[in-house]
Amino acid sequence: MTQTNIRMDENLKRDFEHLCGELGMNITTAFNIFARAMVRYNGIPFEVSLDIPNAETRAAIEEANSGRNLSKRFHSVEELREDLNA
Repeated sequence: MTQTNIRMDENLKRDFEHLCGELGMNITTAFNIFARAMVRYNGIPFEVSLDIPNAETRAAIEEANSGRNLSKRFHSVEELREDLNA
């Protein structure tokens, strides 16, 4: 066995310890599970990416911001129902 020290935000550590406890393990066990998964996967076993919308979502955001292709606005559920039934 070897020892590894990890620095992390105090609040993150507290929340992580709590979650690990809820799952019936401690932080050491959680990190060992993660390390074994990385070795088995030969990389990080989940997607690591920036929260950037894809091209389709960016286009939809641009349309909404410019007021294009918006659906009709309704002031009540009843008004929406009447339009749907028309």
